[in-house]
Amino acid sequence: MPESLQPELIELRDAMERFACDVLKPMAQSLADGTLTPGDACAQVREASKTAGFFTMTQPAAFGGSEAGQLALTVARDTLAAYNSPVSSAVFGPGPGVLAGVDEPLRSSHLEPLLRGEKRAAFAFTEPDDAPHPTQGVIDGDFLIINGQKSYVTGGANADFINVLVTVVDQGPAMLVLDRDTPGVSIERTFESLDGSHHAAFRFVDAKVPCARLIGKPGEGLPRAMRQIGDTRLAIAAGAVGQMRWVLDLLTEHLSAAHASGEPLGNREGVRLRYADLRIKAYAARSMLYRTARLADSGANIVNEGIACKVFSTEALGEIVDTGIQLVGGKALTVGHPLERLYREVRALRLAEGASDVLRLNLARGRLELGKGTL
Repeated sequence: MPESLQPELIELRDAMERFACDVLKPMAQSLADGTLTPGDACAQVREASKTAGFFTMTQPAAFGGSEAGQLALTVARDTLAAYNSPVSSAVFGPGPGVLAGVDEPLRSSHLEPLLRGEKRAAFAFTEPDDAPHPTQGVIDGDFLIINGQKSYVTGGANADFINVLVTVVDQGPAMLVLDRDTPGVSIERTFESLDGSHHAAFRFVDAKVPCARLIGKPGEGLPRAMRQIGDTRLAIAAGAVGQMRWVLDLLTEHLSAAHASGEPLGNREGVRLRYADLRIKAYAARSMLYRTARLADSGANIVNEGIACKVFSTEALGEIVDTGIQLVGGKALTVGHPLERLYREVRALRLAEGASDVLRLNLARGRLELGKGTL
């Protein structure tokens, strides 16, 4: 549970609190008053994070990172998210993702530059609904010939390379590193989603890629992809739990303050009932998140528990933000109000890394057919 942390995790939590107060809060104010651009603010946060030793928490020890465990990352992400900063994403450096553990030549050509921040990567997993078939690769000597489509490639337009899930004919799914400038690789369109994130849709037409760009062997692609997605789901849950606490702090202050009616809104029984429900859900979400992070650090398979955390926390956060807007009133709908921004951001979380109902079906299958998961 969050209150039974080892001394080193308490120290990490307290250091993150200081970093958020000393760096993120002033940076957010500079963004709000226009004295800093988002790019400059993120650059300054990255440098401050490197100095504080947080930037490399997500990076392998073999490359100079601290390679923090899931519980430490959960503590850090929960703490940061409770400040609802628009630049908190710059605190952590790029992780290896599906490139974790690769050998040469990918280690030197792509993994090392990625971790140094010299190259940017994107993850191409989802096919568009109208795709005639999954993205395929046909082996031709020492090369793979790639044909197909991918959509919702977040950050794809600005990536130097994309890690693509392809089906190698007669051998199965594989992860493949594909440079953006490879002939036959084109962006069909770019688009922005409700939360402000940017995506690209790719088409591959006879793109010729060396077989040395395969990450592992054909047939291993889906487990590799799902490991990255599973880690991301837990990160999303940690962020959601922290944001719940931020909203509830805001509501506590709002409901305790004087109201035009002559008494605080929090004195009303109906308001108290709704407020209590929000706190109950936040308590449950935070408890299950920390338990799951501990299970992950013990080496347990947490696919189902990670799904449970991601679904519950993102849906609970959506309800908490929505109810928060209702209790604060019309000013919370004004563009620029923190609840307005958060409302747009959190809606996307129920689709990111698996839509909620799809994940529910996966969780049920994991237990009923595979015997996985715990309570």
